[in-house]
Amino acid sequence: MKKKILIIGCGLSGLSAAVTVCENGACALLVSPYTSERAQSVMAAGGMNAALDRQGLGDTPKIHCEDTMKGGAEIADPEAVLAMCEAAPEITLWMERLGTVFSLGEDGRPRQRIMAGHTYPRTVFAGASTGKQLVTALVRRARVLEADGVLERRTNHYFLKLLLDAKGRCGGAILWDELNKEVISLRADAVILASGGQNLIFGKTTGTISCDGTAAAVAFTQGARLKNLEMIQYHPTTIETPSKRMLITEAARGEGGRLYYLEESGKRVYFMEDKYGEKGNLKPRDVVSKEMYLTGKQVYLDITFLGEKKIEERLSEVSKLCKTYIHLDPSKEPIPVVPCIHFFMGGLAVSHNHETTIPNLYAVGECASIYHGANRLGGNSLLAALYSGRVAAKDAVKRSGFAVEDEDRQRDACREEFDGCHSKDSHFPSMYLLNNLSEIMNGKFGIVRNGQDLESGIEDLDFFLQICRKIKFDALIDPYRNYAIKYMLLMGKAILLSAQARQESRGAHNRADYPETDPAFCAASYCTYADGEIRVSFEKDGDHA
Repeated sequence: MKKKILIIGCGLSGLSAAVTVCENGACALLVSPYTSERAQSVMAAGGMNAALDRQGLGDTPKIHCEDTMKGGAEIADPEAVLAMCEAAPEITLWMERLGTVFSLGEDGRPRQRIMAGHTYPRTVFAGASTGKQLVTALVRRARVLEADGVLERRTNHYFLKLLLDAKGRCGGAILWDELNKEVISLRADAVILASGGQNLIFGKTTGTISCDGTAAAVAFTQGARLKNLEMIQYHPTTIETPSKRMLITEAARGEGGRLYYLEESGKRVYFMEDKYGEKGNLKPRDVVSKEMYLTGKQVYLDITFLGEKKIEERLSEVSKLCKTYIHLDPSKEPIPVVPCIHFFMGGLAVSHNHETTIPNLYAVGECASIYHGANRLGGNSLLAALYSGRVAAKDAVKRSGFAVEDEDRQRDACREEFDGCHSKDSHFPSMYLLNNLSEIMNGKFGIVRNGQDLESGIEDLDFFLQICRKIKFDALIDPYRNYAIKYMLLMGKAILLSAQARQESRGAHNRADYPETDPAFCAASYCTYADGEIRVSFEKDGDHA
């Protein structure tokens, strides 16, 4: 009988893992709340990095690695980063073979543009919808594997708990089957979490609210460690809409876009160029976001000089977003932009094979922390998603499942916890706590933080965690959210505790009360959970689970 690998999450990293599992002789079960076409991965516009050196400038995977380490303020795992960068050219060819149509140059080969923090142009892209094109190619391959009977996809399933044996080893998962309204358990030889970041904890971000951090938080309470949670990236260029922030891709600056603010006289101040020189607009995202914050002004992104034809050819999504949501033509007017939470460098701590501290449990994509350190470079997220899914899958198919003798007891206990969160007689909405959570996280944990705000935020979250233990929620609104909210509050607390413990400024973590970078903190932060308490430590060698 073939081995079965259970994959939670159907975005780019989950799809990559599922396809690789099947191509390495095992069966994959891919479960998620929604279809892959609704995953956050389809929103990625800018492109994917690979040191192909098509322009003959001397780019290499080693230089790609050095740029990534520098961008991450030297706290990522250098061996893992180098392995990812070395694999990038082959991954690009793999995706081409699967049908991804990258934008081509006059020589008929994929064009490459430069993104912030990179030494050379190494970002391949598919118009303004790279993520969508990559997902489409993998979905097409997944459908073939479904027809072959080695891949099964299930939607409307929400992760609740891991199935663990007596020694704490993973042997499957417990899920909420929304269509059939029941809590079920699924056995597997290994489990791969591909559940994304923690967007919903902060409310209005550039990402999808289906990424809520719950799966990682649950695994945390069951024995997995969390890492670098304080490292949360603000993308410098977003626009406001009623429901969320829409991303103006970094490719706009890669194509020459310029940031400025207006003095009272009406004079433009190109603050990034004034401070950092001609390439100031292409500084890493943490630097640009902080500088925008420090101006205290409305900042604008100007791409009008590119002209309508070039904008429509290379930045069509930017044009469409601006015209649709803020009724502005970027070929004629500058774009008003603001920084917004965009990516989570922190997540579940993993080893080089992407296994967590729970044996036979893997984490991939944005829910894992290994490659980005204190700040992710543009174009590295799609690469990390594809690469991590492949790495985890190749290792997972070598594993054999553990006997979970008390599967029924664990499933029943989880069902009792799930059902105990709500009551048909309650009119208290979990949305109330969710709104308070996002207000606390945004109010106490901004681009620039301080110890007083962090301490206040931790106290507020402790208060709402106590409320969670004492009340039941309205059963008619969202049974899964009723279950998830306490884990989201716990993840929020772990984020604030990590930021409180890192008493320095590094990468995306800026402390007003500790403005300097301290060599003593040139290490990863780790969170452990025991006896209801969260403990934060730092490990200098530490980018291994």
